[in-house]
Amino acid sequence: MQAITLVELTRRITRALAATPGLDDVWITAETSDLRCSGGHCYMELLQKDDGGATVAKSRAVMWASVYQRLAAKFSAATGSRLASDMKIMVRVSVSFHNVYGFSLVINDIDPDYTVGDLARRRNAIIARLKEEGVYDLNRSLRWASAPCRVAIISARGAAGYGDFVKHLYGNPGRLRFDTVLFEAALQGERTAPSIIAALERIMERVDDFDCVVIIRGGGAVSDLASFDDYDLAANVAQFPLPVIVGIGHERDVTVLDYVANTRVKTPTAAAEVLIGRLGDAMAALRNTGAAILTTARERIAAEHRQLAYFSGLLPALVQNTLERHKRLTGPETARAIADSITAALSRRRERLVALAEVLDALSPEATLRRGYSITRAGGKALTDGDTVLPGTVLTTTLSRGATITSTANYGKE
Repeated sequence: MQAITLVELTRRITRALAATPGLDDVWITAETSDLRCSGGHCYMELLQKDDGGATVAKSRAVMWASVYQRLAAKFSAATGSRLASDMKIMVRVSVSFHNVYGFSLVINDIDPDYTVGDLARRRNAIIARLKEEGVYDLNRSLRWASAPCRVAIISARGAAGYGDFVKHLYGNPGRLRFDTVLFEAALQGERTAPSIIAALERIMERVDDFDCVVIIRGGGAVSDLASFDDYDLAANVAQFPLPVIVGIGHERDVTVLDYVANTRVKTPTAAAEVLIGRLGDAMAALRNTGAAILTTARERIAAEHRQLAYFSGLLPALVQNTLERHKRLTGPETARAIADSITAALSRRRERLVALAEVLDALSPEATLRRGYSITRAGGKALTDGDTVLPGTVLTTTLSRGATITSTANYGKE
């Protein structure tokens, strides 16, 4: 049996691949995995999965530095996203076989439109899911506070967009006052969605302290917008109990977050303008209400003044008429009638008093004495029971004609 070396075998494979038609500059569709960049080159795995999600084909792939920068810029400009894992792409490849590294695919070109379509499909799938769950319109349908001035801000502290927002908000020409609290979060890269969700959870702990939430970032790479096409993030914003304003610094592209938020603006400065406008409208409405109250009060006071003037002119005549009427009622005949009535009443009262005096006199002790009785007293008190008198007690007896006899008791209780 004649054997060949491994190197010879790999050479035969290389020659066979080079001579086989259809293996050079072939357009394929696949899903990226384990994408990483090193030394200016971009390495990844290309996968194909069946409908159940199982991998049915897999190959290593590479974009050499000579084409990577150009293809990455082309992809980002068209899709609004940078190349990353878990993306569906269409690329032109050539089959390569290396003696040491084995089989791989060299990527020479990319068709961003294919990925754009896939991103749109993914976005539409998220939107459809939110609608099916009945949460898609929740935040957009929330009513604003009449004067939204307490603002929770989700942003990076050092971000230019945050600085622009605060400067514009507090420097408003109407000198409207706002209270803002920053809840820091990352607004680019893979940490975007979980970081914003965590900030929303912190705001929820003190939700009664705020009127609205603002999610802002200033500019940033267009490729970072894919981070906002996230179901969990969109679901949290859609169900948040306060109105959410999204201003993440992009004009042309729209993310799922823009669809579910209460208000979508292009820039952080525009987000500040929304709040200034709402609070300004509230102040204008308050001023209008105050002016209406003042006008009503002035009209009411003027009407009361007119009525008071009318009664002031009418009062002297009313008083004069009343006096004249009473004078007529209290003429000479009326006066005599009143005097006679008073005299008769006094006479009746006098007769009543005389009768009462006679009754009292008949019942008095003096009247009893005049009828032949006497009154015996001990210690100034009339005696009614002899058993209560002690022997030796001094007694005073008053007779009918006023004579008094003093004696000493020799009977009674021993």
